[in-house]
Amino acid sequence: MQEEPTTGAPEEPEAREEGEPREGFRGRYQPRLYLKLIALGLLVAYAIAFVLENNRQVSVHFVLGTARGSLIWLILVSVAIGLLAGMLLSQLYRRRRRRH
Repeated sequence: MQEEPTTGAPEEPEAREEGEPREGFRGRYQPRLYLKLIALGLLVAYAIAFVLENNRQVSVHFVLGTARGSLIWLILVSVAIGLLAGMLLSQLYRRRRRRH
């Protein structure tokens, strides 16, 4: 059996169907994944710095009394109350619009 002589020209890459992964470095390199990991790392670092910067004790004066607590807890509780109030108000608005 005789082998066909090679011309030294590179072989044409096989046509790949859409959705198939690319071969080589570009196929293994996932820039979106790395960007997401970097963004997540920056977000975690920011959250840690935020907590460390806002850990001092503060007084909160209510009409009938005063409470002391960490500033970060005051911020987080305020955010949670605001989110809950926003969700409840949007549900009431939706329900009211359905009736009319």
